[in-house]
This record gives sequence, structure tokens and C-alpha cells, in this order.
Amino acid sequence: MTIRFATTATTFALAACLHGAALAADVIEERTWNTSAELGAITTSGNTSGTSVTGKIDARQELEDWSNQYILTGFFKEDRTTDDDGDKQSIRSAERFALSARGAYKLMEDGERFYLLGSHVNDRFGAYTRYSSVSVGRAKRLYKSPDKIVEVELGPGYFNGVRATGEEESGMTVRGAANVRWQISPSALFTQSVAVERGTSNVHSVAETALSTKINNTMQMKAAFSARSDSNVPVDKKNTDTQTSVTLVYSF
Repeated sequence: MTIRFATTATTFALAACLHGAALAADVIEERTWNTSAELGAITTSGNTSGTSVTGKIDARQELEDWSNQYILTGFFKEDRTTDDDGDKQSIRSAERFALSARGAYKLMEDGERFYLLGSHVNDRFGAYTRYSSVSVGRAKRLYKSPDKIVEVELGPGYFNGVRATGEEESGMTVRGAANVRWQISPSALFTQSVAVERGTSNVHSVAETALSTKINNTMQMKAAFSARSDSNVPVDKKNTDTQTSVTLVYSF
């Protein structure tokens, strides 16, 4: 039933996108505050029992001189099993929380910004159980049209992390990022983001591809694929964690 739900929801999102593409493309909306809260949950029962929940709050602020963004995300997965004695028990198999804050000062040239970014991740089952970083640099808008925006960022940074083995690491990094927003139609928005931090011992990257379709003026359905990757991980950990989700988004 879980696979059927995800497939149906994704098909709905793609169908709405194709339908909206026949209409005139809408202008990307810019407001002082643009905040969205999204939530997705899957519960299974029968031979396999468990619950997965993912959520995100994304707040963007546009001022005369500053462009700010604050993001809070969370994900957990809990499996329910029955032992040989018939006793039921719940086992947490995934738990991750992330917080980031970004301030960008608008420079004289249109689309040029100086940014400061701080982020922190707690991942109980990840290659790094804790990963914090700060970065400063230059952001530039490479392309802008009524329905498309492409931006890139580059600058130095510093990270501090704790590996799953308990070892603590820290050091300088070089961070690069790119963001794409494409208002395909009045009802469909495509976004792509990727950020890479390269240090002396590890390359840390985060990426997300998403398609959102409007249900009404405030509700949207979002289908997304995200990936987190580290090049240097303990022998019992994989380099990349991925997540495919279908969520409901409330914008205000």
C-alpha cells in the first residue's frame, strides 16, 4: 500500500505539471515574507509495521538591503517488530534534524550578494552524528527571467563534526552551491539545489530536486528526491543517504 500511495501521488503531481504547462508561465512571486511548512507521513501494518515522518519549515525574507532564509527539517523512521516470545517492540532506525540560517547583503550590482551561512545537523544513524558549518562568500544571479532564476555561491568556510565512531573533526572548507527555480506554469514549480563543502579529509554534499503543484491558493503537493553524501565515512557506513518523499505544503 505504501508503494501504491507514493506512485499515485507522484503521478498526480506530474499530471498536474503537464496540464499546467499548456497555460502561460507565471511570474515567480517575490514578497517580504514567504514561508512554507510541509509534512509527509507513511504508516504501514501487516507483515511490515512502522511509521515514517518528514517535515520542513522554510522561511524566506526579502528586505531592501538583505535577503534572509531560515530552514528547519526533521525526519524519523520507527519500525515495529515482534520477537519470538510474541512481545512487540519499536526500534528507531532513522532520526535526523537540521537547522540553517542564511543572511545575504545585496550589493550594488543587481543579483550580487555577500552571504553568511550557518548550519547544524544531528543525524543519529548517519556517517556524521553531528555536523556544523559556517561559510561566507559571494552569491551571484547568473540568469533571471519572469519564470526562471539561476543562482550560484562560492566562498570559504569552517566545519566541525563528530563521526559515527566518536572521532571529532574540524577544519577549513571551500563551499560552492547552485540553486534553480523554474515556474513551469501558474500551478507548477520546479526547484533544484546542490551544495558542496570540500575539506582536507572529506567532501560533504547536499542536493534536492523537487516538483510542487498547487492544490489551492495555500496548499501544494510536493514530490522530492534528496541526497546527502560524504566521501570519507566509517567502514560500516554508506557514503550516500537518499530520501524520496511526497508531502503536503502549506504556504503563507
